[in-house]
Amino acid sequence: MQDGTTVWLPYGREHLSGLPTGLSYGHWDGSPSLPGDPGDVRFLVAPPIMGSERLLADVLPRMKHLEVLQLLSSGYDHVRPLLPAMPPGARLATARGVHGEATAELAVALLLAMVRGIDRFVGGQAEGRWRPEVRATLSGKRVLVVGHGAVGEAVAARLSAFRCEVVPVARTARPAPGGMVHGTAELPALLPTVDAVVLCAPLTEQTRGMIDADALALMKDGASLVNVARGELVDTEALVREVTRGRIRAALDVTDPEPLPPGHPLWRSSGVLITPHVAAFTDAFVSRSSDFLRQQLHRYARGQNLDNVVLTTAGPGCGEEAA
Repeated sequence: MQDGTTVWLPYGREHLSGLPTGLSYGHWDGSPSLPGDPGDVRFLVAPPIMGSERLLADVLPRMKHLEVLQLLSSGYDHVRPLLPAMPPGARLATARGVHGEATAELAVALLLAMVRGIDRFVGGQAEGRWRPEVRATLSGKRVLVVGHGAVGEAVAARLSAFRCEVVPVARTARPAPGGMVHGTAELPALLPTVDAVVLCAPLTEQTRGMIDADALALMKDGASLVNVARGELVDTEALVREVTRGRIRAALDVTDPEPLPPGHPLWRSSGVLITPHVAAFTDAFVSRSSDFLRQQLHRYARGQNLDNVVLTTAGPGCGEEAA
């Protein structure tokens, strides 16, 4: 890193006190007006807004000296098509861990809403209808948490406080301090044994469509599916068929397609609760992501290894390499 190295940030300096000296900072929040020449940028923090990949597609080809593309999301599947536009040796880093608490909070809130019938009672309130129902409780339920990263671990911790029996699943089976983590190969055997499934896994070629018609058919009658990961983990058509039959219920913070278009069957399906991909976006988001960026930039300025580097580019037309 050279003195005066240009860094573009999505936040104004009022949110980012204590940044390392010796760097030149520009503020780019995704607006059409750029703070300088993209060719000077060595460290770019992608604006944390929906559709940021379209904005990046315009500026990345002009960033011939880019060393780091820092995302403020946990996943990076949305920027994979852009990697060939980055120069060889550029690192892609995520904000893994920044969103764990907030996303887990919403995941448990959605599951509670499903189990206790909050969505139905809200509908009754809108109609001025007082109709008590006996509902299930979350306590004592067996919940499959698919994805054992920062979000999955935070979900498991919160569910344990509700006295749930948590069944963690990761890509491969492994021992963990809290007990055995199952591998995804065990899903067919596990799905019929649980009362709810919470999806926290990243989107990869291995996880895409993992909750397909066969997986949904294995779930218990009356079970709940919560997705706070990526919509593409679930076969949407198969899910529509199951919820339309009333066999399972679903709470979705992410969908496929996304945004969910007007008139889509999921909007009007009974037993479906939808939030518009808001799990990570709370009043703590700017503060937590700013703390992360401050630490990351100090590591960059000192020439240290960066956190959460997921890959290093191999150059135009050459795909990518593992970090």
